[in-house]
Amino acid sequence: MKILVTGAAGFIGSHTATHLLERGEQVVGIDNLNSYYDPALKEARIERLSKFPGFRFYRLDLADRSGMQDLFQRERFARVVHLGAQAGVRYSIENPHAYVDSNLVGTTNVLEGCGREAVEHLVYASSSSVYGSNSKTPFSVHDNVDHPLSFYAATKKANEMMAHSYSNLYKLPTTGLRFFTAYGPWGRPDMALFLFTRNILANEPIDVFNHGHHKRDFTYIDDIVSGIVGVLDKAPAEQSNWDSVNSDPSSSAAPYRIYNIGSNRPVELIRYIELIEECLGRKARKNLLPLQIGDVPDTCADIRDIARDIGYSPKVSVEEGVTRFVRWYLDYYKPSA
Repeated sequence: MKILVTGAAGFIGSHTATHLLERGEQVVGIDNLNSYYDPALKEARIERLSKFPGFRFYRLDLADRSGMQDLFQRERFARVVHLGAQAGVRYSIENPHAYVDSNLVGTTNVLEGCGREAVEHLVYASSSSVYGSNSKTPFSVHDNVDHPLSFYAATKKANEMMAHSYSNLYKLPTTGLRFFTAYGPWGRPDMALFLFTRNILANEPIDVFNHGHHKRDFTYIDDIVSGIVGVLDKAPAEQSNWDSVNSDPSSSAAPYRIYNIGSNRPVELIRYIELIEECLGRKARKNLLPLQIGDVPDTCADIRDIARDIGYSPKVSVEEGVTRFVRWYLDYYKPSA
């Protein structure tokens, strides 16, 4: 089966592509290898994937309309995993236009390719950030998400609505996945675990927002990938009995579904930092700061729907996950003592 993975040089994308290749699929990966963070790390991920004979890579920007059209017409993908996006809540405040180009224009190009070329299933990345100002936890896919707190979150909510329109227009099965704080080896350098580890080793202070008291549903990358692949293998069907009066936002009469992928075990940030300190055998110098604009105090995923439908069950504890990341970091970067 030929599968397109967008954002294949990214953290989640590279792990997902690896899993698909290991089970014998053909994977075509695309990425623009931009400089949002160290391109060398992205290139190293692609180098690992290139060792598989079933992998091919194109350096291509999602916003390149003609390039994306040519790709879909030439390759004729069976399924698509759309993970390419401009990430980051804080960066969306500084540079919102990057999110328009990648998350809105880019996703439109992916949807067009899938709809026009009759792809059998599109799985795409949404985000837990769409829950915005929701105060009810755990966050449920059955709840309203109309009040995003950042522009990044707004683009992810828009992606869900855009996907629904294509599910309706083209009967294209689409599944959106709201990821909750993915972490692990080969992670993004702009994420807390990476930043904290680097700065602690360098004896530099770490910025701890909300004085470390907010909680995050940290989800290990292997658990994220198991959810992606499990969902990919089960395309949603049209639902003739869908209740349009008392509508459920996670489903539709069209072949459309939304799921959370999290651990359902939120951890306070200050405890997360303690785990890193224990693994490194060093104490962090903490710069305690208020909650940053655009951030939410706590996240926790209600994962009952995805557990029911595909048997999703996160396996890796945060203690084990942080340990695995630190081992990878020390091996990959080999920082001096």
